[in-house]
Amino acid sequence: MQASVIISTYNKPEWLRKVLIGYACQDFKGFEIVIADDGSGPETAEMLDEIQKQTDLTINHVWHPDEGFQKTRILNKAIIASSTDYLIFTDGDCIPRKDFVKSHIENREKSTFLSGGHFPLTMEISELIDESDIISQECFDIGWLKSKGLKSNFKNVKLSKSKGVTHLMNFITPTKATWNGGNASAWKKDILSVNGFDERMKYGGEDREFGERLENAGLEAKRVRYFAIVVHLEHERGYVTDEAWQKNDAIRSETKSLKRIKTSHGLNLHTD
Repeated sequence: MQASVIISTYNKPEWLRKVLIGYACQDFKGFEIVIADDGSGPETAEMLDEIQKQTDLTINHVWHPDEGFQKTRILNKAIIASSTDYLIFTDGDCIPRKDFVKSHIENREKSTFLSGGHFPLTMEISELIDESDIISQECFDIGWLKSKGLKSNFKNVKLSKSKGVTHLMNFITPTKATWNGGNASAWKKDILSVNGFDERMKYGGEDREFGERLENAGLEAKRVRYFAIVVHLEHERGYVTDEAWQKNDAIRSETKSLKRIKTSHGLNLHTD
C-alpha cells in the first residue's frame, strides 16, 4: 500500500456508499481506506460490511461514540490507525473521479502538502446519482450533469477532460492553496510533526488551522485543484454554530501570531 485515504463521515451511509463506489473504480489500486466515523449509528457499519464483500477495497472502520461534532478527534484516531506513510484526506460526501488517488500520488513531493477542492452539486443531482453513474464516470461529465439540471458556470471548467486546460487553470487560478479537508494530502511524518489536528476545534476553519501549522513547519502548499477531482454531494449542516466559529477563529489567530507548529491538543491525547 502506498497511501491511506482517510474519509470522515457521520450518519450518511447512503452518501458514503456512493463515495466508496468511487474508490472501488480508481485507476490506482495501492491504497487503503480508513473511515473516520464521528459516531454514526449501526447503519453505517452494516453498509461498510456489505461493500467490503462487494469490492476489493481494504477498509478500516475507526469509530467513536457520538458526542457532538468531534471531527478533529476522529481524524486523529484515523491517522494513528493508518498503515502507510502518505495520507489523503476527504469526506464521506465527496465522490472521487477514477484518477483521484493517482493524482495525489503523482503530485506528492517532499516538504509539501497537496491542496485540492471540490465541485458542488445540488441536492437534486446528488440524489439522482446512482452506482452505475459512478462506475461509468458520467457523474463527472458536464453534459450529463447539465442534463440533470446543472447550471452553466465558469467553474464547470474544473471538470474539463483536456489536460492542457486543467494544467493552465491549475496554474492561473487565484484561489490560494490551503488545507481543504475534503481534498488534501500530506506525508504522515509531517502530520505527526505538528501533532495532528487541534481537538479543541469544532466546525469552522479547523482544517485551515491544521494547514497553517504545516506551513509554519516549513511545508509548501501545492495546488492540485484541477487535477484531483471530487464531486460534492449536498447535505444539511446542522452542526454550524457562531460559538464554534468564534472559538476556532481565536485559536487560528493564536496559531498565526505565535507561528505555532505543534498543538498540545492533538495526537498526543491518544498516544501517551
